[in-house]
Amino acid sequence: MSDGGALSQRALILAPSGRDAVIAATILIEAGVPALACRDLPDLLLRIGEGAGMAVVVDEAMRHSDVSPLAHWIEGQPSWCDFPFLLLTQRGGSVERNPFARRLSETLGNVSFLERPFHPTTLVSAVKTALRGRSRQYEARERIEEIRRGEALLERRVTERTAELEAANRQLAAQIVEREKIETALRQAQRLEAVGQLTSGVAHDFNNLLTVVLGNVEQMKKQETDVRKQRRLSMMEEASRRGARLTAQMLAFSRRQKLEPRSVDLNDTVRSMRDLLQSTIGGSVLIREPELADALWPAMIDPTQIELVILNLAINARDAMDVGGTLLIRTENVETGAPLSAEDPPAGRFVMVSVTDNGSGMTDEVLARAFEPFFTTKDVGKGSGLGLSQVFGLAKQSGGGVKIETRVGVGTTIKMFLPLAEAPPVVDLSADFRLPQAHAANVVILVVDDDDAVREVTLGYLQDLGYAVLEAGSGGAALEIFELRKDIEAVILDFAMPGMNGANLAREMQARRPKVPILFATGYADAEALAAAPEERVIRKPFEQVELAEKLANAFFHVS
Repeated sequence: MSDGGALSQRALILAPSGRDAVIAATILIEAGVPALACRDLPDLLLRIGEGAGMAVVVDEAMRHSDVSPLAHWIEGQPSWCDFPFLLLTQRGGSVERNPFARRLSETLGNVSFLERPFHPTTLVSAVKTALRGRSRQYEARERIEEIRRGEALLERRVTERTAELEAANRQLAAQIVEREKIETALRQAQRLEAVGQLTSGVAHDFNNLLTVVLGNVEQMKKQETDVRKQRRLSMMEEASRRGARLTAQMLAFSRRQKLEPRSVDLNDTVRSMRDLLQSTIGGSVLIREPELADALWPAMIDPTQIELVILNLAINARDAMDVGGTLLIRTENVETGAPLSAEDPPAGRFVMVSVTDNGSGMTDEVLARAFEPFFTTKDVGKGSGLGLSQVFGLAKQSGGGVKIETRVGVGTTIKMFLPLAEAPPVVDLSADFRLPQAHAANVVILVVDDDDAVREVTLGYLQDLGYAVLEAGSGGAALEIFELRKDIEAVILDFAMPGMNGANLAREMQARRPKVPILFATGYADAEALAAAPEERVIRKPFEQVELAEKLANAFFHVS
């Protein structure tokens, strides 16, 4: 069976002391995850042998036990197998601060850490993530076994048909090459998945923090008249926005972010980035006047992400050149043929943007690994290895592709192909923009968020816009207020809340008063869960007052 059998999807729990094992098992079973508590370490090893998807272990159980039998079993795992462990540590017991946890990490191999006390939702999420990874291992095992069965069949035919030995050898060589391709693709997919899990796991909390920072800075700027303080507040505001862009960049690399593509004039994008590129790259290289195509087709792409991509490519080009090198950005309308590699765009018409340098170029070995996650030729601490991976992820997620043209000692050109937009770009009328105020006096808005600081920032935004605001810190409290106050005209709620989350709360409210518009305020981690929600009803954290005002005005417009 590709899933490894019924027992292989269960979670084993080793927490001999207290009631931790019973509580953890109850939480998981209620979440639909089969769970079994083990008496001790030998019993855990026995149950793993019977079949299991992962193990939840408290660090105390390992501290005073002989882990050598378990370590021996881990070392003897087959090539497809990397059994996942979730180690529950005391607060402050993470691997960075705990030598024992560090040694356990080396012994267990595929291990994640969760500090106690933790929320049940966090435990369930971590366990389900490990089980999904285990399921992919079973699929990999099936693929390897299929390849091995094919090899065995081939060997029998070679033995039986000596006269066809030469043809059989060619077939075997072809199969080996294909196997290497599959294993390489699998390793890359696992790395992408690992980064995606890490990024989406922290994105919600990180964006909540950025919402608080941006909101308070924006409110302080309105009241501050001192020029020097205004400048410092602007620097704080820009730093927060950079933090939000960094989260978006990581999610684009892992291909987990829900992109917001729109019609974009890449010529305008390149022109607008001139000062940013110059200040970022510095004076060590010459940025030539960009070569922009006449009558360039509009591209369908997320404008924020394409700016990040161009900036990353320019930084990579600078790092590949000595002082005095030159950098050139070009745009062009192109038509492509059938793809020759996984990175190439499909056949069709595309808008191309390229970055060219006259630096060191890439060897064949470096070129073969250029799009691998974390691969970098830079010194330690000077490169994350995410730049070209991000380019590849965005291009493929948008329906395009990437090509690299390089010669050692001559330079490199990286071309990104983007799909055409059906409509021309929308003209920016921000110069005439006026912040939408409340459409009437005493319009009551209910704000629901379990984070007090985020809720306070949102309240301040709404009160400045002329709205009357009610607040609630949980789904249950919000539902009580919603039933009591019939004058509530709109609701802004956080999606990820403990207990009754935003989706459940929205269903309850719509069942009672379906005409009241509901806006979801959410971090990137909720993008998939909110895929069915209309974009105009989603406010992505960290948000600013202008975005909140526009979303509310649009919601009231459609209701009326």
